[in-house]
Amino acid sequence: MVGLRKHDRHRETMKKKVQSAILKQWSLSLFILMAVCLHTQPALAEGTPAGTNIVNQATVSFAVRSDSFTLNSNVTTTRVDEVIDVGIVWQDSTPVTVTPGDTDQVVTFRVTNSGNGTETYSLAADSSVGGGQYNPLFVGLYLDRNGNSVYDAGIDPEYVSGPVLPADGSITVFVLNDIPIGLSDGDRGNCRLSATSTTGSGSPGSVFSTVGDGGTDAVAGTSGGSADDTGTYLISALAVTVDKSVTITDPFGGTLPVTGAVLTYTLAVTVTGSGTAEDVIITDAIPANTSYRPGTLTLNSLPLTDTDDSDAGDVGVSTPGFVTVVIGDLNEGSPEQTIMFDVIIN
Repeated sequence: MVGLRKHDRHRETMKKKVQSAILKQWSLSLFILMAVCLHTQPALAEGTPAGTNIVNQATVSFAVRSDSFTLNSNVTTTRVDEVIDVGIVWQDSTPVTVTPGDTDQVVTFRVTNSGNGTETYSLAADSSVGGGQYNPLFVGLYLDRNGNSVYDAGIDPEYVSGPVLPADGSITVFVLNDIPIGLSDGDRGNCRLSATSTTGSGSPGSVFSTVGDGGTDAVAGTSGGSADDTGTYLISALAVTVDKSVTITDPFGGTLPVTGAVLTYTLAVTVTGSGTAEDVIITDAIPANTSYRPGTLTLNSLPLTDTDDSDAGDVGVSTPGFVTVVIGDLNEGSPEQTIMFDVIIN
């Protein structure tokens, strides 16, 4: 029995030595693995909120002969720093069409907090950035209060400070300018909006100690904590011209304007200048002492019905006594639009 107890004590001692050696080797391997991961994994500029604790602990299980063991490594805790990033995108799909002397003309921008913490930005507009044929005249900077992305005078407040944006939060910003007089068709003027973090800005990777969310360090992201974009105005001296002509066919095969003669009116509609003439509608009165000749209304040689239906024209329905043709949007590149109809001299 004494020999057996000695054998058990020797076995327990050997077990502890093996356990200690394995634990040391595991801790060393875990340390090396963590060092490699920290060295090779890039820092994320956004995503996990600033101040979040990333906690990690490893477990090792092993057996020595018939005995099983489970051990835990030490716990590592990594606190996520705040990354300061911001983006600005001009929202108007094309240059904003204006005419000389216009006032309170709006260019629209979207400011986005692309970092991982709540951030306050200071905004600034510059209407003297150049790059065009003229400089707009700055009026004011306004924030989209109701979130409809459309400037509402008297509702959207003028910018004073802020805005404060959560991570991934955005706000629409309107810059208003007046347009100088004496400009020519096609002239362009530019306006730039910039946003800068009030926490700090600088070259990417710059560290601002303990000023991030929750007292973390703040780190400038790829934007450096500052961004800008430029919107454009386009001068449009747009003109819509309607040229009307008439031909006469009398009952005798001639061109005399006698009773019973047919007057064929032709209206040629053209657009010159930059920009778009929207919702163009042509109306033409049936002259006194004449009667409209039914079924003769055409647009670009295609017949239109006289009644109120799905096509572009009608006679006396939209407006009594008038021919009406809805053409739609036209620009300088649109082909000439030709409307024709007949009346008979009573």
